Amino acid sequence: MEQQAATGRARATATTGTVRDAYFDNAKFLTIVLVACGHAWEPLTYGSRAVTAVYLTVYAFHMPAFALISGYFSRRFDMSPGRLKRLLTGVVVPYVVFEVAYTLFYRWAQDDPGYPISLLDPWYLMWFLVALFIWRLSTPLWLQLRHPVPVALAVGTAVSMWPGAGGDLALQRVLQFLPFFVAGLVLRPAHFSWLRRWRVRLAAPAVLGAAVVVAYRVAPWFDAGWFYHRGSVVGRGVPAWAGLWATPALFVLALLLTACFLAWVPGRRLWFTALGTGTIYAYLLHGFVIKASRFGDWYAHPWLHSPPGELAVTAAAVALITLLCTQPVRRVFRPVVEPRMEWAFRGPRQRPAPEQPTPREKVTSPGG
Repeated sequence: MEQQAATGRARATATTGTVRDAYFDNAKFLTIVLVACGHAWEPLTYGSRAVTAVYLTVYAFHMPAFALISGYFSRRFDMSPGRLKRLLTGVVVPYVVFEVAYTLFYRWAQDDPGYPISLLDPWYLMWFLVALFIWRLSTPLWLQLRHPVPVALAVGTAVSMWPGAGGDLALQRVLQFLPFFVAGLVLRPAHFSWLRRWRVRLAAPAVLGAAVVVAYRVAPWFDAGWFYHRGSVVGRGVPAWAGLWATPALFVLALLLTACFLAWVPGRRLWFTALGTGTIYAYLLHGFVIKASRFGDWYAHPWLHSPPGELAVTAAAVALITLLCTQPVRRVFRPVVEPRMEWAFRGPRQRPAPEQPTPREKVTSPGG
């Protein structure tokens, strides 16, 4: 029986390893779908309480979930040359390229040739790449702390109370979302396995449903800006000391809803599993369509604000993200999203070959 149990554990371990890869790819794809849906729903919230309720629920956790998953996959980041190179090519270069591209797009769409290009003032969704750069650079520090999550939450809370924290590099937003990234750093595979226990999965829909009901009740007066974390709590019309309870409360709420979401992420390979490896492409590219819909006043048609129209907008957002994660799109945009840039970096440093000892001359005895 012990041998059978050991064999079963080995099989479970092998299965868990396989499922875990598919699980996280599925999680990344479904998270970017929620991001796009949230952006697509925003114009519909002005005329529909139901859409507003769903919008508020999703915004309460979708970017925290994105940051948490990013933190989980940054656990091994150090200052090694290879990882620094990947940080520059996979985060810094796309930020520069797309920050300029979005600014030029705005100039063209709004006929505003004087709109400035500023790499210190991320436009629209580009703040997340700034955040990812700062978060990953600080990863070795967080991993050295005994209690990194409370410290990161204290930083986020302090910033939320400080109107003068500064707008450069979207530091208000970067530091207020920092606790979710740090939470991802301390998570282990066992935590995600626990989330997929049947008791947790049974409770998750009830929690999410309760969140939607509460969101529906508060939709007429609640300010969604609380979930954006763009500035201090003073900008929400409350005194600065309110950040002492508001920021930790929003952190706990986001973690709870993220856990419910992750509990129901499929663990097996599905048709969209492979698309989860291309979420950065969808994130960077879908913003052009979202902004075009605002600049072009696409939501002016009354039918879009009816239930069938709202479902159509949702389906279009899902289809757009699916398309942007596919291999053909990735091949086209890989030079600017994931450039290799071997020409810009030194090759691996070669160790000098040890010097060969000079052979000693043969000493011949006088009688030899």
